[in-house]
Amino acid sequence: MIVGTSGHGCVLGQLGGVLGLLDGGVGRQTGVHRSVKLKASDRVHLFESKACCIMRSTCFSLFLMGFLFCELAAAAPPEPVDPQSKRPNILMIAIDDLNDWVEPLGGHPDVKTPFMKRLASRGLTFTNAHCQAPLCNPSRTSLMTGRRPTTTGVYGLSPWIRNVPQLKDLVTMPQHFHQAGYQTLIGGKIYHGGNGRRKKDRENECDVWGPNAQVGAKPPQKLIPPTPGGNHPLMDWGTFDHRDEDKGDWQVASWAVDAIKEMPSDEPFFLSVGFFLPHVPCYATQKWFDLYPSETLTMPPMLKGDRGDTPESSWYIHWDLPEPRLSWLDQNNQTKPLVRAYLASVSFVDSQVGRVLNALEASPFADNTIVVLWSDHGYHLGEKEISGKNTLWTHSTRVPLIFAGPKIPMGKTCNQPVELLDLYPTLSELANLDVPADLEGISLAPQVNDPSAYRERPAICTHNAGNHSVCDARWRYIVYADGAEELYDRTADPFEHSNLIADADKRDMYLETIKGLSKWLPTDEAALAVGSANRILEKRDDGFYWQEKKIDPAKLVR
Repeated sequence: MIVGTSGHGCVLGQLGGVLGLLDGGVGRQTGVHRSVKLKASDRVHLFESKACCIMRSTCFSLFLMGFLFCELAAAAPPEPVDPQSKRPNILMIAIDDLNDWVEPLGGHPDVKTPFMKRLASRGLTFTNAHCQAPLCNPSRTSLMTGRRPTTTGVYGLSPWIRNVPQLKDLVTMPQHFHQAGYQTLIGGKIYHGGNGRRKKDRENECDVWGPNAQVGAKPPQKLIPPTPGGNHPLMDWGTFDHRDEDKGDWQVASWAVDAIKEMPSDEPFFLSVGFFLPHVPCYATQKWFDLYPSETLTMPPMLKGDRGDTPESSWYIHWDLPEPRLSWLDQNNQTKPLVRAYLASVSFVDSQVGRVLNALEASPFADNTIVVLWSDHGYHLGEKEISGKNTLWTHSTRVPLIFAGPKIPMGKTCNQPVELLDLYPTLSELANLDVPADLEGISLAPQVNDPSAYRERPAICTHNAGNHSVCDARWRYIVYADGAEELYDRTADPFEHSNLIADADKRDMYLETIKGLSKWLPTDEAALAVGSANRILEKRDDGFYWQEKKIDPAKLVR
């Protein structure tokens, strides 16, 4: 028997033909019935002959039907294996500039983030997670490539890896999943700025691009007084008459909701959704500000003179930035308004996270999708006498990191030091993909299986070459490019107010701790990648240089 490319049709057609012939053998010919006059004896004989023929034909028919159905089973292609049953989908949610002011981390007593809280209740929260750079581009480059800034040489807001000859062929996390048969989608801010979206890159970075990150509705003019460093247009916060639907993050969430609803079920997906807020400008509608009345707002601990025990070089890594110092905020009565606007923005973006999570939970993919939520770095709201990121303290390095989904424990926490660098190998392993051998992160699968499992390696954060913090379950050790040091006991001093080795005479008391942490410092740091720019600090033989200009310590603005 010959079976063509449409095996079912060929076999069924032959089966129908045979049965038709058999049916015709007992006097029926393609629906035409003949009327013949017969004698009574002839009618009896014909009836007996016809009955016999029917019995023989029926037996033969049953035999052939059995044979043909066996052929049909053999000819039919095997049932396709549903990829959903073998490999989980991935929903990755990234939030820009979000520090530990979320309910699962308890960073601020007033904060309201019910959807992140709900996600944490059905998943695993890493309470001691840290970025690899306290700045958007190097942090996201590290996370998406699985390599440290000291390996890539990407320390500033530029370059994009595809513009660097030594980095242009790196396989990013979405590309790795695409190669394994996943449909990959990116919406909002996953890479910094427009990276990956340009015509020459976009087809190679992912399968589907959604809307880019944007502020959305803006007031006719800035809401706060002119800020130092050129009155940067992004340095603004407050509320004005607009709708939630007018915001860029609403549009990104809407795209993600539609993508989930329209997602094909014949292949697994890796959906990346990046939200802009609470990055400045911190604009939100009035209802989110109403959650945080000014008269009852809890302000973060801001110790007067907190920088008195930190080295001068701690100022160099955020030497000249548009983010204002605490002194400017206080002088312009903007400290409390900034804190309030940041909290309002956090609660708004939490609501957008909720829209996406609700869409997933209402979809056929709910039970086979791993959700991971992270932020690229933290943010200071007056602590350590500054606002913004660009430091090596907890306010800049500590980030939310929550996993939920199949085979992930529910309502659990892990306090082991982990890095955003670990996401690439972790998601690969949880999805049953091969883990690329050249990744520098370490899979968190052991902690997913047992949240109390010990991790030897601490979390390492770098802000420009030579400036690093090393953070384990108790201590934070910081060293700057000129050799200056800080040490904090995070258990006794969670806000890192007291530098235990500010007095050189006390360093020997903590020598073993310093030795244990300093052994993890990078020993071979990559030079600045080609095209490096924006927020670049260099230590040269004759001093520190910020953006190619030599720093004059006498001009320090506190």
